[in-house]
Amino acid sequence: MTEYKMFEGCVIGNRIPFIEASSRKVLEKIGVQTSQAPFSCCPDPTGVKCFDNNAWLALGARNLSLAEAEGKDIISLCNGCANTLRGVSTQLKHDSLKKAKVNSELAKIGKVYKGSIDVKHFVDVIKDNLDSVKGAIVKQLSGLKVACHPGCHYMRPAEWMESDDPLRPKNLKEIVAVTGANVVDYEELSLCCGNAVTSAYKETGFQVLKKKLDSIKKAGADVIIVNCPACFQQFDTQQRDLSKETGEEYGIPILYLTELLALAMGISADDIGLKFHRTRLSAILEKI
Repeated sequence: MTEYKMFEGCVIGNRIPFIEASSRKVLEKIGVQTSQAPFSCCPDPTGVKCFDNNAWLALGARNLSLAEAEGKDIISLCNGCANTLRGVSTQLKHDSLKKAKVNSELAKIGKVYKGSIDVKHFVDVIKDNLDSVKGAIVKQLSGLKVACHPGCHYMRPAEWMESDDPLRPKNLKEIVAVTGANVVDYEELSLCCGNAVTSAYKETGFQVLKKKLDSIKKAGADVIIVNCPACFQQFDTQQRDLSKETGEEYGIPILYLTELLALAMGISADDIGLKFHRTRLSAILEKI
């Protein structure tokens, strides 16, 4: 059984811990073992990196060094965390001067970064274990129309994420299809959810979110599947406010990929905390 160091990330642990619950249950079902480490914030792949790249590298390398000390790869439940940790690893792999500078900082706390482990996004781990996923499914979700949203940081920059085609992503679709759900195509598949923009420029962020939701609604999706906590929050918490702003009703339920898989594996909605979603899932649960 493969064991990874679990990197939950700040947002999941502090705001939406029910996503961790479904993720742990699904990974256990498919034979992926995880363990804890005293990780800090990844840190954020855009804000911190733009403000101080050296600090971003040092903080990221410290997290990587914790997994290296045990000789175990990291599995990340978050697009942003996976992006940061893979980005830090890539920069330090190709720049010995930066690596030396980072290690001089880490030496102050008794740590060293070697570059000896890999960082896996949980979607990629699930895709690598697709046969085990198929074997664990006990309930086919036929009749459920699903729109997939892989999110920006899962696919870009492609040179270090190496997960999926940034313009024609397919991994999420292939995994969802195993549940028997009907994956619907829509025009704005690769469009950002608008989360980061909404924090600073609400009107602009809502325009992006509206364009995304309008496209998904037009496609007739019953539910949106995501694999990023920031995207989850944008879709799940902002739909109501967007409806108030525009007068357009949405109410499209959101499920994390591991929540959908958990339901297909026979795990109850109560066991994974679906009642804590802001956009209600009652219609979806009745359908499946």
